[in-house]
Amino acid sequence: MELRSELLKSIWYAFTALDVEKSGKVSKSQLKVLSHNLCTVLHIPHDPVALEEHFRDDDDGPVSSQGYMPYLNKYILDKVEEGAFIKENFDELCWTLTAKKNYKHDKNGNCTISDHVAFRLWCLFNFLSEDKYPLVMIPDEVEYLLKKICTEMNVEWSAGELDEFFTQEPLQQNGITIWVFLEWVNSGRFTRGIERETVTMAVEEVYQEIIEDVLKQGYLWKKGQLRRNWTERWFILKPSILCYFVSEDRKERKGSIPLDRNCCVEILSDRDGKRCMFCVKTPSRTYEMSASDTKQRQEWTTAIQTAIRLQAEGKKSLHKDLKQKRHDQRELRDKQKAAKEEELQRLKQLQEEKERKLQELELLKEAQRQAETLLKEEEQRRKQQHEEMQRALEIQLQQAEQARASMEAEMVLKEAEADRQKKRIRELEDMQKQLEEALHAEVTARREEEAKRYAQTRLLSEEEDKMKELMQLKEEQEELIIKTQREKQELRQEMDNKSKILEEAQKQLEEVRVNRQRADQDVMAAQRKLRQASSHVKHWNVQMNRLMHPIGPGDKRPTSGSIIKPTFQGAVGGQKDGGVKLSARAEGKENTTADECGKENLHRSLSNCPSNASSVVEMETTALNGQLKRNSVEMRNPVQRSPTEDPEHTPTEELVR
Repeated sequence: MELRSELLKSIWYAFTALDVEKSGKVSKSQLKVLSHNLCTVLHIPHDPVALEEHFRDDDDGPVSSQGYMPYLNKYILDKVEEGAFIKENFDELCWTLTAKKNYKHDKNGNCTISDHVAFRLWCLFNFLSEDKYPLVMIPDEVEYLLKKICTEMNVEWSAGELDEFFTQEPLQQNGITIWVFLEWVNSGRFTRGIERETVTMAVEEVYQEIIEDVLKQGYLWKKGQLRRNWTERWFILKPSILCYFVSEDRKERKGSIPLDRNCCVEILSDRDGKRCMFCVKTPSRTYEMSASDTKQRQEWTTAIQTAIRLQAEGKKSLHKDLKQKRHDQRELRDKQKAAKEEELQRLKQLQEEKERKLQELELLKEAQRQAETLLKEEEQRRKQQHEEMQRALEIQLQQAEQARASMEAEMVLKEAEADRQKKRIRELEDMQKQLEEALHAEVTARREEEAKRYAQTRLLSEEEDKMKELMQLKEEQEELIIKTQREKQELRQEMDNKSKILEEAQKQLEEVRVNRQRADQDVMAAQRKLRQASSHVKHWNVQMNRLMHPIGPGDKRPTSGSIIKPTFQGAVGGQKDGGVKLSARAEGKENTTADECGKENLHRSLSNCPSNASSVVEMETTALNGQLKRNSVEMRNPVQRSPTEDPEHTPTEELVR
């Protein structure tokens, strides 16, 4: 923020120098050139597009300082980095622009100081001027600067010339501009009898001290670190660093000593043939140095301690700190002066108030004297009136004595009349008490009547409210009854519909039950027919076994015990396997006439079976056909039975198995 304010002071001079007509506005072409030059000296990348966009030719009229500030802040000052440019080159650019227009020599055209010294004084003026525009330097700061220059020139400062100048120019009491200051310096009243080179060197020293923050500079002997020899170097002390060069021209820098709060300076005793020694201790190294005399050593140690103190306090510049302190002192002095003036004004007001009160007191005393005179006159007048009144009272007293005698006689009469009146009054009082009691009773009765009327009115209003609520409840009840009846009718219709559906379902259930009973009867009839069919099948099996068994010579007729009676269940269980085996054996052989006759007889006998047992009959028919084919084959190709074979083991028995 401090750097920005310092840059703005120099830029303000350049802007006002371009304002030829002193109207507070500058043409856009000149501002373009100024902006380009500022970017160059400040080492900021130049943005011509933004410059052309901000200062287009189609805009109306020149630009004021307020119109130029947004571009200056955004594209120039916001991009400035401290230490990235040389401040002296920047100041020189602004000085060149403003000096051509404003800097003039004395009235005779003579010049006491050079242009370079004038530039240095301009920089010092900007540093010490107030942060208010137009820039001026107050008389205290002017005196401070001139004292510093006189000190460097070893000349005693005399404030007579400066006081005379401010006395002759009362308008400059609040501050003078740089051009008035340079004109006064060029007039020769300040540098009278002093050589020009001396003034130049003094101004340069002050410039380095205030602007470049050089706390002290000069030759010192320094002890080397490796070779441990003593070499004379030119030292320059700044708040953050102590640099040393080969010579005072500062062309060849040999090294530097960084300073911070951890550093310290100590005075050393004389040794190695060196005197006035001191050392600077840093966290990494100790530097031993020797001054030319004790005074120089004291100045150097004090200056180095000041630099370390500034680093510890976080301050970058001694003179900025001193300037701020002087500014605070001036503000404090102004406040004290204003307070003193206010106190004097208050005392003056108190004095005036006191004089006014004294005048009022004199007036009061005069009024008191007049009042005393009037009081005496009034006392005499009242005394005369009192005497006259006393004489009149004596006369009246005599008259009163006479009247008293007459009054006493009248009093006797009056007392008798008074007794009669008192008696009448007591009677009236008794009557009044009775009337009051009667009135009180009547009032009480009226109040009770009013209370009862009020209660009756309240009861009537409550009854009316209850009647309204009852009517409302009745209406709601009627609505609910209507709604309930409607819902009841809907429920009744729904119940009728459901009862109809239930009756239909019951009818269907009865029909299903009847159909089920009928189906059960049909099943029982079918089972009965099936049993009859099974009995017929058994009978025909026996007959077929008899017919199919060949009768050989000498064979006995099989007894009834040798014939296996197949059951219906066994025949049915072995039908499939036996039928498959018989059909396999009879495959490819010829059918005989006897077989066909047996089939026809079997079909005729089976045709009488019930239709429900047709599936069982078909299965038995298939089995019997296979058996008949097998019997026919065996009859054509008889085979000798082995003795071990069971004579009673017949094909019919195999079929049954």
